[in-house]
Amino acid sequence: MNKDCSVSFVISGGGRGRQKDARPVEVGLDKPLFVMAGPCVIESKKICLDIADRLVKVGEKLDIGIIFKASFDKANRSSISSFRGPGLKKGLEILAAVRQQTGLPVMTDIHEPSQASVVASVVDCIQIPAFLCRQTDLLVAAAGTKKPVNIKKGQFLSPAEMKNVVEKVRYCGNDKIILTERGTFFGYNRLVNDMTAIESMKGLGCPVVFDATHSVQQPGGLGTETAGSRETAPVLAKAAVAAGANGLFLEVHTKPENAKSDATTIMPIDWLEDLLIVCKRIFEAVR
Repeated sequence: MNKDCSVSFVISGGGRGRQKDARPVEVGLDKPLFVMAGPCVIESKKICLDIADRLVKVGEKLDIGIIFKASFDKANRSSISSFRGPGLKKGLEILAAVRQQTGLPVMTDIHEPSQASVVASVVDCIQIPAFLCRQTDLLVAAAGTKKPVNIKKGQFLSPAEMKNVVEKVRYCGNDKIILTERGTFFGYNRLVNDMTAIESMKGLGCPVVFDATHSVQQPGGLGTETAGSRETAPVLAKAAVAAGANGLFLEVHTKPENAKSDATTIMPIDWLEDLLIVCKRIFEAVR
């Protein structure tokens, strides 16, 4: 499959509340720049709604489609004592509230096949975590919901190896696939980004998102926690758009120093507007 055979689709939110309906998100190799953003993990309904409201305003001001992303469970935290999230039931209730009250499309990850249909009843896009991107049963379950599926490339895979991952989802009759690049692990607490991976995975006929905040992680760098450098995330985001990324994945928080997950890499939401202004200009220039 090459990029000439790619499928374009729209991810729409719903509801009408404090904000007017957010714009639907067009996804495809020839579509405008879009963004996946939100806190790493669901901490509370208030925090999620505060962040989502800010995302709606940025999206409307810059005319950029935004998908709200947050996890109900972080099943691969470094330590057994790390905060994992509110769990499936409560997490989906909060995501449903975000969708209803802001109109933003919402996305969350699944870790087990049994979660797919339950999660699909609430969200607009299902995410497969990087560490689980080769789990056939998980991919098949996600594909079977007919929802768009965002698959994060494993830190342990080459871009070319994502071909088999994509084929598992397409085999199930679901062409609404997004691939996300988030760095490659070379050991010793370091991720490295190869920007040619973006073009390589676009060659599979899938739009490619670049995950700027996870790419600046130093896995296990603090012993029981992941270290990282949020200051370099905007640099990578701009480089990725210049290299041809179709979208950006950016974890943001109103108080990043207090974030219960990825506190060293999650960006202050105050950075978002200025960063996206530049990224949109780069996106339009290179096309």
